[in-house]
Amino acid sequence: MILVVGGAGYIGSHLVKELVEKEEVVVLDNLSTGHRESVDSRAIFVKGDLGNEEDLDMIFKSYPIKAVMHFAANSLVGESVTDPLKYYENNVAATLTLLKVMTKFKVKNFIFSSTAAAYGIPTVEMIDETTPTAPINPYGHSKLMVEQILADFSKAYGLHYVVLRYFNAAGAHESGVIGESHDPETHLIPIILQQLLGQREKISVFGSDYDTKDGTCIRDYIHVTDLAAAHILALEALLEGKKTAEVYNLGNGLGFSVKEVIETCEKVTGKQANVEMADRRAGDPARLVASSAKIDSELGWKAQRNLEKIIVDAWNWHQNQRY
Repeated sequence: MILVVGGAGYIGSHLVKELVEKEEVVVLDNLSTGHRESVDSRAIFVKGDLGNEEDLDMIFKSYPIKAVMHFAANSLVGESVTDPLKYYENNVAATLTLLKVMTKFKVKNFIFSSTAAAYGIPTVEMIDETTPTAPINPYGHSKLMVEQILADFSKAYGLHYVVLRYFNAAGAHESGVIGESHDPETHLIPIILQQLLGQREKISVFGSDYDTKDGTCIRDYIHVTDLAAAHILALEALLEGKKTAEVYNLGNGLGFSVKEVIETCEKVTGKQANVEMADRRAGDPARLVASSAKIDSELGWKAQRNLEKIIVDAWNWHQNQRY
């Protein structure tokens, strides 16, 4: 069985929906930001906390867990700056509790959902795994700290792990049953679609004078189902003994500007967005795009779904949002 912590959240629930086709799955989630309704009915659901050793002991005693996949981090950059305690407590300390229990029960395989925020503000055109890590906020620091802990546990206790660093998960399951629902919503595509549905007055674009093709920031968006596929390939590589300690970027290799994203949303929906140009935000780089050449060459993964498919599936979800 595979334990998915944070499996009721956005990315975790999409991973679970794919993983139950291949494995028996136990989901642990405290539902602080996740949604019980988004967990596939074929998975066993346990409401509990990543940092509660008793909750974890119960799961590892009750089920033959052979690997753990971790999606249970807090992930709002701005909040991490104003409330770093929350981020170090949940993202680092609670993860240590999980790793402690895994070590006790001799569970050796771990997939960690990390972030390209570990790179901070790179100066390179394409970010690969050799790009220096230099986080600029507590969220990025907390993820990079766990990556270091995993490396140390690997050397000391024989833990086998894969770290997956990615930027912007986007879209929804093509069935329309699960999708992206945050409160507050901070991601660009849902914000645009909410405005097109009349749920927001306007869309603010922060900066139109960047050194890019249309003056707006370029970012890396990957369909959440493509991300789920990458996690499953990484899990299979661990379970088959092909990998023991790896870090991979997950990127689309292209990048899309804010204007391109808005225009594609307008094309898909047939609606006109109300866009307001605003000043640049401090710390926003012009371009953040990840290379996924390493995971392509080693595990055969690359993003399959383009920006239009991302938005088609997201629009389908947002029009019929269930939670």
